[in-house]
Amino acid sequence: MNDQQDCPSMDSFTKKYLFFLASLAFVALVWWLSSLDFRAGEINDLLAADNEIASYPYPFRVISVNKGVAKVSSPRSAELSALQSLRVMYPKLEKSDATSDEVMAAQKQLAHVQSKVAKLIKGQDDVVRIRWVLDTQWLSERGIQIFQ
Repeated sequence: MNDQQDCPSMDSFTKKYLFFLASLAFVALVWWLSSLDFRAGEINDLLAADNEIASYPYPFRVISVNKGVAKVSSPRSAELSALQSLRVMYPKLEKSDATSDEVMAAQKQLAHVQSKVAKLIKGQDDVVRIRWVLDTQWLSERGIQIFQ
C-alpha cells in the first residue's frame, strides 16, 4: 500500500474549519494581550518591593493606569468603614470598641500605609491622580458582601 491511502489528506471543509478555528484562536490571543495592563504590573512590582507595604495584611495593588489616572484597590470606602475593614484584616479587633487604643492604632497604620502607597504611585511620571476602588472581591473572599 502507498502512504496516501493510509493517511488521506483533509477534505476542503475540514481545512476551512481548522483555518477558521486557528484564526479565532489568534484573534482571541491578540485581544487578550491587548487587554493586559503592563504598566499596572510594573507599579505593583514597585509596591511589592517595599517591605512595609508588602507585609501589610491588605495587598494594595494598581488595577489599571489610564490617561494619568491609576485605579488602586482599597479595603475601605464610603460603602465600607475602615473599622469593618480592620476587623477583617485583624480578627483580634472583632470585639474591640471603635475608640479602643488597638483600633485607633490599626486605623493610624492603615492610613499610613495607604498614604505611602499613594505617594509611591503618584511618584510615577505617568500618574497624575489616584482613584481608590473598594476591593469587593478581596472582601467577599473574607465573608463581607458589599451590595452596590
